[in-house]
Amino acid sequence: MHVLVTGGAGYLGSHTVLDLLEDGHVVTVVDDLSNSSPLSLERVAELAGRGAELLVADVTDAAALDAAFDGREVDAVVHFAGLKAVGESWERPLDYWRVNVGGTLTLVEAMTRHGVFDLVFSSSATVYGDPEAVPVTEASPTGSTNPYGRTKLVVEHLLEDLAVGDDRWSIARLRYFNPVGAHPSGHIGEAPQDTPNNLMPYVTQVAVRHLPYLRVFGNDYPTPDGTGVRDYIHVEDLAEGHLAALAKIGEARGLHTWNLGTGSGTSVLELVGAFESATGAEIPYAVVDRRPGDVAAIWADPAAAERDLGWRATRSVEEMCADAWRWQSQNPDGYP
Repeated sequence: MHVLVTGGAGYLGSHTVLDLLEDGHVVTVVDDLSNSSPLSLERVAELAGRGAELLVADVTDAAALDAAFDGREVDAVVHFAGLKAVGESWERPLDYWRVNVGGTLTLVEAMTRHGVFDLVFSSSATVYGDPEAVPVTEASPTGSTNPYGRTKLVVEHLLEDLAVGDDRWSIARLRYFNPVGAHPSGHIGEAPQDTPNNLMPYVTQVAVRHLPYLRVFGNDYPTPDGTGVRDYIHVEDLAEGHLAALAKIGEARGLHTWNLGTGSGTSVLELVGAFESATGAEIPYAVVDRRPGDVAAIWADPAAAERDLGWRATRSVEEMCADAWRWQSQNPDGYP
């Protein structure tokens, strides 16, 4: 297939683009490079033995998206492009609504104009809000405790309306949990351009002494050690889940929703301990106030993805830590 990947130069996108290329697909990437680097796709090309076309464009720019479809026989879209930090979404809610909601609306309008109706959407476990019970299934109640999660949930409703109202659409909403790790080669990985908002890149930057210590946001949650518990999934497992979903929507039309997670939770301090054990690095930390919108604990029930897609996460927390450290230690400044 010819697959258009929005946000394909970013962390999740680049790993998925690599898998798509290795699987024999033709890939066009649309990315504004606001939190990514074209060097990630150069590294992808080295690993895959062939490259993806990069179009530098904003997903909210309708004319640029039309140009991306013009002259290309695109079969499907994988949509990663968006803003993704819970804490930042409280500080920049207008940006989150403009990019995440407005960008998706602009994209599906362009897809409609060009007759492309297969879409894999990068959703999030934040659509479950503060869950009543864990693990969460796809049938668990949805809600949100922060602007980022609300934008993801609104987009999910938009895509549901599309699929119900027009049977040409085939859509996968992938609700995934906390991607970490890197390609085992160490050539591509997570490289935030500012201070990281997520736990693992913050830990790795403390390990290379770019940051003095890790901030742990609260240690008084009702969890075994008081710190938040999340379902950490290796980015390579996540990329494989996108390929499985892409294949499935090609044969089973309509709206599909799948959790992509490991099915188990790991606390902040447990992840820090696993990282120290896997790498030998010492991670100093300080407990600070909770962040608004954070929940105590959430992890996935991934049974539906295993049943429907034949997919399950196979990589351990120790592998996630070792691969993340291999990437960061070989590339202490990310992509130069």
